[in-house]
Amino acid sequence: MLHKWFFKQVDNSALIAFRIIFGLLITLEAVGAIFTGWIRRALIEPNFTFNFIGFEFLQPLPGNGMLFYYGIMGLFGVFVMLGFKYRFSIFCYTVMWASVYLMQKSSYNNHYYLLMLLCGIMFFLPAHRYLSIDAWKKPDVRKISMPQWVWLLIVLQLWIVYTYASVAKFYPDWLDGTLPAMLMRGKADFWLVGEILQQNWVRYIITYFGLIFDLLIIPALLWKRTRMPAFILAIFFHLFNSFIFHIGIFPYLSLAFCLFFFPSEKINKYILRNKKPFYDKEEIIVPSYKKPLIVALAVWFVIQIGLPLRHWFFKDNVLWTEEGHRLSWRMMLRSRSGKTTFKVVEKGTTDTIHVNKARYLTRKQMRSVTSKPDMMWQFAQHLKEDYAEKGKDVQVFVKSKISINGRPYEPFIDPKVDLAAEKWHHFKHHDWILPSKLD
Repeated sequence: MLHKWFFKQVDNSALIAFRIIFGLLITLEAVGAIFTGWIRRALIEPNFTFNFIGFEFLQPLPGNGMLFYYGIMGLFGVFVMLGFKYRFSIFCYTVMWASVYLMQKSSYNNHYYLLMLLCGIMFFLPAHRYLSIDAWKKPDVRKISMPQWVWLLIVLQLWIVYTYASVAKFYPDWLDGTLPAMLMRGKADFWLVGEILQQNWVRYIITYFGLIFDLLIIPALLWKRTRMPAFILAIFFHLFNSFIFHIGIFPYLSLAFCLFFFPSEKINKYILRNKKPFYDKEEIIVPSYKKPLIVALAVWFVIQIGLPLRHWFFKDNVLWTEEGHRLSWRMMLRSRSGKTTFKVVEKGTTDTIHVNKARYLTRKQMRSVTSKPDMMWQFAQHLKEDYAEKGKDVQVFVKSKISINGRPYEPFIDPKVDLAAEKWHHFKHHDWILPSKLD
């Protein structure tokens, strides 16, 4: 019975409309990175980038190569929007976006990770079946329906993201408004709303509206009675985030997902303007690849549900150690600042060099390397390699103090450990991170 519901055919108007909007947004994301100077700041100016550990083979192209790289990526975004060689175009965009995501962490953002996942998902979805150049050139591609599992995949993925984002906020510094107040403090000079955002009552509205919105928005959109009020709140929530936090296309991408919660008849009529026939039959088409598909979806969701939970299996508090923080939908959840120095000692001597970080790092990289342990470790490895090229075998010692959410600075790294000699473990606590005093 379940597999019949799974493979029941439903109208695909929402998917077709979403593909067009999605293609436009990923085009704007690529082009915007060029014209805002993000590529130059993140990929061209740095002497080296902090890769996701294990992906060091991914490096920026020399010179202005990354500008052309993003230009090509933007072109693939246009092709996705138009439905031109759709599978090839979305595959290329996915690989190119994932490569940039994995080659630098200084500009880490959960939304970048989400876009990587969505691009991968869109590759497998039949989003080019109508209102596309592919369907126009090859009529056999044309189809006005899709299997119901497509809708389920998108809704479950969104539910995971929003739910984890809400659950992560259930800790004291969020619930008492400390962290939201810190986030708003940097917005005091914003036009019209800057002064209002500093008010005590506003921080509590932001605190609990954000928490409740993330927790309930998907169920509220699914229920017909609450769908329209939830959509109106979603418009306010995402536009507020766009204006206050300047997070690119992602508020608009989140709003585009609301297409999947409204009746297909209305999407077809008001969004697509009846440019495709509406599917209203009751068909169940079970494909020959039914079992592999179900297994693949099950594995996908086990990973998506399990990966954000991994920090519970690490020693100490993730707010302190950062171990398990990334890829876990812990969005805008803490403020970290650090006071960190690196000391290089040549083996067999007492010669000591206190490293001038500005010789190696950009300002943004320095902000990250003074507070995040994985980037401290990577910088230690880089220093070791740099001195090895000069014929010196060195040790790298780190002295660091960290403040979480404005608390007093506390020692963070064991200063007696040669960080350059340590190995990195993705799923194991690193003992050179000193214990926290967080509640």
